[in-house]
Amino acid sequence: MPFSLFLALKYLKPKRSVTSVITCVSVLGVLLGVAVVIIVRAVMTGFGDLWEKKILDFKPHITLTSYHGNVVTGEDYLTKEISKIDGVLSASPEIATRIMLEHRGRVSAPIILGVDPDRFLKTYKIGAPYAGTFDLEGDSIVLGVDLAHTLGVWCGDMVTVYSPKTLVARDEIYLPLKWKVVGIFSSGQRDYDSGFAVASIANARELMGLEKGVFAINIKTLQPSGENFDSICKKIALLAPTCKLTTWRQADREIFNALAVEKNMTALLLMLITVVAIFCVMNTLLVLTVQKTSEIGLLKSLGFSKMKIMGAFIVHGLIQCTTGLLLGLGIAVAVLKNLQNIVEILAKWGMEVFPKSVYGLDSIPYRLVASDVFWVVVIVFVFGLAASFIPAFLAASKNPVEALSK
Repeated sequence: MPFSLFLALKYLKPKRSVTSVITCVSVLGVLLGVAVVIIVRAVMTGFGDLWEKKILDFKPHITLTSYHGNVVTGEDYLTKEISKIDGVLSASPEIATRIMLEHRGRVSAPIILGVDPDRFLKTYKIGAPYAGTFDLEGDSIVLGVDLAHTLGVWCGDMVTVYSPKTLVARDEIYLPLKWKVVGIFSSGQRDYDSGFAVASIANARELMGLEKGVFAINIKTLQPSGENFDSICKKIALLAPTCKLTTWRQADREIFNALAVEKNMTALLLMLITVVAIFCVMNTLLVLTVQKTSEIGLLKSLGFSKMKIMGAFIVHGLIQCTTGLLLGLGIAVAVLKNLQNIVEILAKWGMEVFPKSVYGLDSIPYRLVASDVFWVVVIVFVFGLAASFIPAFLAASKNPVEALSK
């Protein structure tokens, strides 16, 4: 066994002394710092993944809109040709506009999605109906679950629909319409469940006073994050040169940029806590160098080199960091595997740490990324080495004569 490792293990042997207590506290600090960074980073990554999935399930991956005017014409031909492109899951014409709904004095202003009833479930992956059906025939409407709660309606109730044309048309009067609520959906994301309603494209045209055309053509692909997504966009752009093409990354870039910045800043702040915990290791080693002054002087007088003495203290510090790192990783994995149970237990105690009303998601997500663990390991060892070097250098620089006299 190398001398430096032997001496480091000897100093680490538990004793009923202040040094042993300080060593345990240092390891505990590294443990907590590593565990918190890993847990928060995994939750933030999972949060971004789930948010992206919810957006991609509900919103189109590619949207075609008109460069000139508000209406896209020839939608049937474009939809048919786009659907033939390899990698395209569905293409659907759509009219989307904000309307006002009223029921017994309760008013809300959601976005109405006028869609092709046959393509609705392919375009919007929202699962089975929360209540009722998704039959959009006749004067019918489907509401998000939170929107239905806001209006106080359920399947079978009638809602009054006010067209936006009522506000902008000066020469015509658009009377409000009565539509029947036939279904309620739940996407699992509050923004969509409270802000959207669905009707047939024919009803949406009537509401907007359109005889033909649509506001957009929405396209879903098999792999919106795949390598061939850009090539699909190029093929669609060639088919519709007069239309503006917008991808899901462009439409929601503010959300994803905000999530990325929040994730990085949170990790940076928590990493600083870990660095502070690592420098507790330096305090432990400084106390140790004072306590072992005479022993260090004896070792130097016996001919042990500065490098071996420095190595012993550096190894001592790295062992503390490694122990805290491994225990922190273990605790982080254990917490993540039982995260939902922990959240539910805290909720029973009145501590709701992940409310849907705030985050817009119905479950707490996480995903542990290997690169995140790698960088935590690197930072712990780099700063652990730096924190151990100063006490090690001070110990190796002691004058043996002065050290033995103490």
